[in-house]
Amino acid sequence: MIGEPGSRQTDPGLFRSLLDRFGHLVRELSKFATVGGVAFLIDLAIFNYLTLAMGVEPVTARIISTVIAATVAFLGNRFWTWRHRQRSNPAREYALFFLFNAVGLAIAVSCMAISRYGLGSVWPEIFRTPLADNIAGYIVGTGLGTLFRFWSYRRFVFPEAGIPSVPEVTHDRHAA
Repeated sequence: MIGEPGSRQTDPGLFRSLLDRFGHLVRELSKFATVGGVAFLIDLAIFNYLTLAMGVEPVTARIISTVIAATVAFLGNRFWTWRHRQRSNPAREYALFFLFNAVGLAIAVSCMAISRYGLGSVWPEIFRTPLADNIAGYIVGTGLGTLFRFWSYRRFVFPEAGIPSVPEVTHDRHAA
């Protein structure tokens, strides 16, 4: 029975409070994940086409595929994920977006380079394969890069209007 001692019923007020407090973040994260998923599939398809069908070196192919996918991600995030946020100069947004995307790309490429060239020098039959490149670059690297990108896009590229500044510290000479 609800309300009896020992019953394991979740307090509906707690759930509602959490939803009120973090609902907007969950919605933004869901949209960001959807846009990122589409961009990820584009990135993965282009990377594998370039490496497997065209013979392009994996790190170069990763850079090319990421630039194309990042353009799709910028449009999706600007006009869907954070469309409710303040708009600033589009050139500024685009430049910051690609700056932070470059950091995310560096994270992913570093993971793939460590796998391919670091671990691959010890175990080439394992770490110098298309499967290892995909796992290191797309699962590990993209996962870490995505965490960084969500934080940086939300904070710097598409900021909320009226983010309060840090108040100045004043010293009261009369305080004890």
